[in-house]
Amino acid sequence: MRSRILLAAALLLAAPAAWAQSFPTPGRPVLLLGGFPAGTQADIYWRLIQNQLSAALGVPAVVEARSGASGNIAMEATARAAPDGHTVLAATSAMLAINRAVLPQMPIDTQTDLAPVMTLFEVPNVLVTSTEKRPQFTDCRALIGAARDAPGRLNYASSGIGASTHLAAAQFATAASINMVHVPYRGGPFAMTALYQGDADLFFYQSGPVLDDWRLGRVRLLGITSAQRVATLPEVPTIAEACDMPGFVSTTWYGIVVPARTPRPIIDRLHAEIRRVTDTPEIRSRMEAMGFTMMLGGPEEMRTRLAADIPHWAGVVERSGARQQ
Repeated sequence: MRSRILLAAALLLAAPAAWAQSFPTPGRPVLLLGGFPAGTQADIYWRLIQNQLSAALGVPAVVEARSGASGNIAMEATARAAPDGHTVLAATSAMLAINRAVLPQMPIDTQTDLAPVMTLFEVPNVLVTSTEKRPQFTDCRALIGAARDAPGRLNYASSGIGASTHLAAAQFATAASINMVHVPYRGGPFAMTALYQGDADLFFYQSGPVLDDWRLGRVRLLGITSAQRVATLPEVPTIAEACDMPGFVSTTWYGIVVPARTPRPIIDRLHAEIRRVTDTPEIRSRMEAMGFTMMLGGPEEMRTRLAADIPHWAGVVERSGARQQ
């Protein structure tokens, strides 16, 4: 009996090393998931590092945008996948921390059904309006004045219920004491289309996808939701400055998660390889040009940040009334 116990203990101690050596399974792709449509930030990031990560792991890395339900479809798919490192999700803090406060039902628990791998980057939103469809919104104060003159007439687009684009606008409306209608879309590109067509009055969106149209004069950026102006958009004031809202900050961050019960050696391998291929001058410059601040913290840092964000965003949702009924 004693020898069997010792053998079982030895096998348990050897298991992590075996898991690390067996990952990835030769010839089997690693699936890189995003929770929103192709062309949004997680998708762009994965495609930037796809080839380098594939070479680092020695197997194909396949990018897939699995959008819907404010990112919950991708999170549930990840949580239900085998905990073997072959399913990896780039998730937003909105998916991980805000959805549980906004949505009446969640298919998973983001703290127990997913395991953190690393933080990636942080990004603010910009307040965007169409120069053609809403030329009267020359600045933030003009927009707030219009909303106060016609309560409930203005609407704001979002990339989905519970997304950072939703909560930033809800937080903004509360701070400005205005009443606007929320119109969720299935991702940022669809919300931007609504803005260009005049179906949406405004949209809080990440800066990267709108920079070209801003430079062409198609959109106006009325403010940025960071605490300070960003180097890539020095002309754009903060919301605190432009809208006379001292202390207004509303940013989102991205992190990598895998299914819970994924062995720690696999998590450490993924963290090391993703960090290495990301932390290069080429990738850093491209991400920072889109307004991202690189983070690249490990599992513990991500776990701590998520634990702090959950009650923070629950308070924002409570104060703004943004919860879905």
